Amino acid sequence: MATQRKSIFITGAASGMGRETARLFAAKGWFVGAHDVNEAGLKDLQAELGAEACLIRRLDVTDREDYRAALDAFAPAAGGRLDILFNNAGIGRGGRFDKQPWEDIVAVVQVNLMGVLIGIYEAVPLLKATPNSLCFTTSSSSATFGMAGIAVYSATKHAVKGLTEALSVEFKAIGVRVADVLPGLIDTPILPPGAVAAAPKEGMWRAMPPSSVAQVVWEAYQSDKLHWYVPEEIAELDKAATLAPEAMREQMAQNSLFGDPA
Repeated sequence: MATQRKSIFITGAASGMGRETARLFAAKGWFVGAHDVNEAGLKDLQAELGAEACLIRRLDVTDREDYRAALDAFAPAAGGRLDILFNNAGIGRGGRFDKQPWEDIVAVVQVNLMGVLIGIYEAVPLLKATPNSLCFTTSSSSATFGMAGIAVYSATKHAVKGLTEALSVEFKAIGVRVADVLPGLIDTPILPPGAVAAAPKEGMWRAMPPSSVAQVVWEAYQSDKLHWYVPEEIAELDKAATLAPEAMREQMAQNSLFGDPA
């Protein structure tokens, strides 16, 4: 039982950003609900953090009934409170849009968008019951401007960013804060092999450790800031894409590997 400890419910907690967030919040004395489809990773995490600090459960975020059951199991263990819902689970499948398997397109939409919608919808009662609660979601730097090669992934992250903005207004009436993080290149298993080694050493596309996102989740709870960028330079990309989308389109096209229609 969490008794009076603050609590965080994390999806995609078995590895990468979710795992680092679980570690950080457990170290801060919070009760952690760690959820993922990777049961082996969850068991390893619980062994590291201790069962008194961490409740684990397999969760398919695309299954509304499963999500509801996970929250039902979490609530009594967390003393009926949910200080942060961290919608972090996501998958990345890319390629040229007209060459992608339809099943991959659907899977990306189901996990990256529907999983977020389900999670927020089902968690609202717990968030409302917890003073100063935060609904926090992982968006992406690809939500600044649609990115070739990951068009559907990018579209889902644009949707998450827009949802965050809308709910940040709506949820004021029920006392729930809403924010998101737009990470750039984060060294996690979602990246293709060799991506980190090939990344520049400086600038907005440098590889960042997953712990940098975990730190942002912690800072977001102490703040009323809406969008968080990792690294912070991604914010400049967001501004540029908004002010001059045509110029951004041409710049992206020049750097794209998807110009050949064959």
